[in-house]
Amino acid sequence: MPPSQPEDDPLILQDFLPYRLSVVTEAVSSLFATRYQERFGISIPEWRVVAVVGQHGSLSTQQVIEHTGMDRVRVSRAVIRLADKGLLDRRAHPQDQRAQMLRLSRQGRAVYRQIVPLARDLQAALAAALTEAEQRQLGAILEKIGRRTRQLSGAPQ
Repeated sequence: MPPSQPEDDPLILQDFLPYRLSVVTEAVSSLFATRYQERFGISIPEWRVVAVVGQHGSLSTQQVIEHTGMDRVRVSRAVIRLADKGLLDRRAHPQDQRAQMLRLSRQGRAVYRQIVPLARDLQAALAAALTEAEQRQLGAILEKIGRRTRQLSGAPQ
């Protein structure tokens, strides 16, 4: 851990790791969003729900929250909007009538099949800035930061 700096030293925002991660994350999300918001009419949270449900086939709302890292309200709003657009089917959870099971509708699966190649193209374009070794290092670094974040927050590992 780096040594502490005097309290009166200013925080250099451009050197602050959480800020730097946030800026890059927002830039990448915005870049991808511009590719699908106009064409498919879905927001970033909606895309994340579509992506994780499309990946797994059927998930509970709680599982979507866990897989995406989004808060309950954001997921709930995205689910409602996707259902209203006819992209997501909801039904009662068989073991918990208060919960919902989510599945892409036929239209939702069609949108998913069209967006996935865009996501893969963007991933390849971004990854092209790094060597294969750097890509592996980045993956390992992100995993370490994620693990440390969960430790610091007291979240289960």
